[in-house]
Parts: sequence; C-alpha cells; structure tokens
Amino acid sequence: MTEKGKAIGILAGGGQFPQLFLEAAQKAGRRVVVVAHKGETQERVAESADAAIWIKLGQLGKVISFFKNEGVKETVFLGTITKTKIFRDVFPDLKAFTLWNKIDRKQDDAILRAIATTLENEGIKVIESTYYLRHLLFPQGVLTKKKPTKKQRQDIEFGWQNARAIGELDIGQCVVVRDTTVLAVEAIEGTDAAIIRGGRLAKEKAVVVKVRKPGQDFRFDLPATGLKTIENLKSVQGAVLAVEAGQSLVFDKEEMISAADEAGIVVVGISENQDGSLEM
Repeated sequence: MTEKGKAIGILAGGGQFPQLFLEAAQKAGRRVVVVAHKGETQERVAESADAAIWIKLGQLGKVISFFKNEGVKETVFLGTITKTKIFRDVFPDLKAFTLWNKIDRKQDDAILRAIATTLENEGIKVIESTYYLRHLLFPQGVLTKKKPTKKQRQDIEFGWQNARAIGELDIGQCVVVRDTTVLAVEAIEGTDAAIIRGGRLAKEKAVVVKVRKPGQDFRFDLPATGLKTIENLKSVQGAVLAVEAGQSLVFDKEEMISAADEAGIVVVGISENQDGSLEM
C-alpha cells in the first residue's frame, strides 16, 4: 500500500500543532487517528479526525490498543502537555506504571524516548513531528523592522551559550538575559512562565534566547514560539526574541512579526557556524 490512504496516528497535546498536522496529513490523503488528552487537546482536533479517543495522561496501554485496532503503523507526538501534571492528574495504567519505574531520570527526553521505544516495540513507528509541516520551521535572519543593537547581539550570544548548557542537562530550552546576566532559566514551568519571571526581574529590555537541545530529536519536544510569546515579552517590556533557525517551530508567523513590530521588539532567527560563531 502506498502512503496515501494509510492510517497515521497523532498523540495530541494542547495548542494548534495537532490540528495543523491533521489537516496537512488529510490533505496528503492519510487517514488520521487521534489520541486526545483530556484537559489539554483542543476539541476540534478529535472532531476533525477520522477516528479519535480521549484518554487521561498515563493511559499508555489504551493508546497502544486503540492504534492497533485502527491499523496505525506510524504516529507523531504533537502539542503541549502541562509538565507540572507529572505530579498530579496522572492515571497510569499497568503499561505506563511499569515503564515509569524503568526510567531513571524523569525528564522530557528520557520520558518521551521511553514512550517512543515502547510504541516501536509494539510495531508503531514514531516519525518526525515536522513530517508534513517543514514550512513551520523558524527562518534565518532578522524578521522584524527593528534589528538587534550591538549590546543586544552580545546578550544573544551570551544567552545562546547558557541555553545550550541547560539543554545539555535536559532542563529546558530557553533563557532570559539582560546585560550578560541570566535572569531566568526555563525549567518545568515552560517558556512563557520563564519570560514573565525573567522579564519582571529585568524591569525592561529583556532578551529571550530559545534553542534546540543538543542532539534534539525531531520526533518530539521541538522548541516553539508564536504570537503568545511576543505578547508575553511585550507585557514585561522585553526587547528581543532570538530563536534557533531551522531547529524550532513558529506559529502564526505573520501575526507574530506584526505584533513584534508594533511593540518595537526584535525577532531574529540565528544559527551556529562550525567555528561556534553565530549567524543572524
């Protein structure tokens, strides 16, 4: 059987990414089967799917059974799950409980890789989340009318080094800096909360740097930014959003750039050269 007509699964969290992927996959002729998470996934994602089921966080056995019954051989991990829910609102079935006890470090990559391995052992391949949506990758260069100043470029370079360091430790993907001082490091609370916290400490002119983790697995947990990111940065009178180009997602790009221009915020896609220097 060709790819057209074959079922593809979506393990859907919150946000618009699951819906965008679903529409692109259906346009490509795929039958889309969705596992939606209660309290996270948008209702329309399940409603738009060819088949859908709602689960509580931790019902891994139910996911596997549903996918197998629907003939799913490929799946993607899409959307956000509120990370603090690992301490509450989790209802692990036997499959998930057994897996959880085998994971040494309860951090993003370790958890997601363990789930992906379990699915693949059941004959369900986990593919890249950008499979149908490469156009959503963050572009290179300055996207706004305003360009970074020399001082802001220094903060971007400083922030890049620190963001890479926390990524290596699988802590987070984003830092907030000002005057080559780290004001906030993203952890379990997520980027938006880190921006608000760091921005308030900066008082104004905060620089936000968001990068991929070293060895980032494109199957899951790609950094993402969008209109809400700019709104949060504006609320704390922030100055710059610098994101690694080609290694992260951007949603509502035109609206985001327009809002940034209106607020006087610089938005730039950056990449690292082989010699370690940054290109903006």
